[in-house]
Amino acid sequence: MPKSEIENSKFEILKIAVVGPESTGKSTMSAFLAEHYHTVWVPEYAREYCEKLTEPPTWQDEINMFYGQLALEKEYLPKANKILICDTTFITVKIWSDQMFGRSPQEVLDELPKHPYDLYLLLNIDLPWEDDPLRDFPHMREHFMGVWHKELQELDANYVTISGTGQDRYESAVEAIDNFLMSNFEFSISNF
Repeated sequence: MPKSEIENSKFEILKIAVVGPESTGKSTMSAFLAEHYHTVWVPEYAREYCEKLTEPPTWQDEINMFYGQLALEKEYLPKANKILICDTTFITVKIWSDQMFGRSPQEVLDELPKHPYDLYLLLNIDLPWEDDPLRDFPHMREHFMGVWHKELQELDANYVTISGTGQDRYESAVEAIDNFLMSNFEFSISNF
């Protein structure tokens, strides 16, 4: 067994989810946090999946993205160093399905409470919008920010809203994670 797996087996891996509306820097933040904490980050499965689509996502595509995100997290979990950073979660499938189809797949609703994250970092919409072929709603950022708050509150999730730009944004995220670790676990921040 590799040393990293032995070390991981001694600790429960904490899952930190980086979530929020479109164009809030989730992937960039996830990569930064993974480097800062010397761990890995799970990319957003839906992005890669949607890049291959030639038509708008269907109901079945949403279900496929749900299962794909779960599988990707499972794949990355043994590689994590005490913390697994997740670039979004399958809550996104629920949010998009509700928006596009007026309802969510039942398997997603059933699984949401079974897959909690220890801490969610909800990235604020205070970054400028960046166009991307996979982004759809530049005019609805405030709406989706409200939806994210509602979804996280309904899950009784432990979350912190991260605001600011540039290095301030990254430092706010690190501070939120460090505060969470120090107040909830006997983690030594210097061990990362």
